[in-house]
Amino acid sequence: MHTAQLIFDYFPQLTQRQREQFEALYEAYAEWNAKINVISRKDFDSLYLKHILHSLAIARVCTFASGAKVMDVGCGGGFPSVPLAILFPDTEFTAVDSIGKKITVVKGVCQKVGINNLTAINSRVEGVEGKFDYIVSRAVTDMSTFVGWVWNKIARGEDKGTLPNGILYLKGGDLTEELAATKMEWQRYNISDFFSEEFFETKQVVYRAK
Repeated sequence: MHTAQLIFDYFPQLTQRQREQFEALYEAYAEWNAKINVISRKDFDSLYLKHILHSLAIARVCTFASGAKVMDVGCGGGFPSVPLAILFPDTEFTAVDSIGKKITVVKGVCQKVGINNLTAINSRVEGVEGKFDYIVSRAVTDMSTFVGWVWNKIARGEDKGTLPNGILYLKGGDLTEELAATKMEWQRYNISDFFSEEFFETKQVVYRAK
């Protein structure tokens, strides 16, 4: 079983506070997962690899600026937004899911770990007001559908990170046809270029600027 040391090895610049928060995630998710099952039992021992480090692959592609607004669509139990909120404490995260019990878990984990820069909302994305600099997500639907949900939610203007404002999407497998169906140009980043674990061999961060 991987521990928080896996995160520390890849992100050695973390503050003591961030290290404590990443360490506390295991107990927080274990406690909540016993009440509301949002992470499969067989996957839970791989929490740091398959959920936390996977979420942080987005940070290898784009560093969010202080004050940037990021929305996680279909956040489930809080991935990728919860790990990213720890890594970028000066960025404003909004985690959205249409299933209320998942939002209950996200709120509970944030409270226990002391994450103050994430707002969790039980809603469909269409019902969320405002604009966001970046939209992040992890394999909630096909890309054409996803773009239809979120494109008008992305703010134009000043870029709030090391990439222009846009979509950063975690996805696995052969994406050629799916991305072509959107009739948009996408940049694809192999997560195996950032993290050496076998789990990431077929996984990518897919990016499209607004």
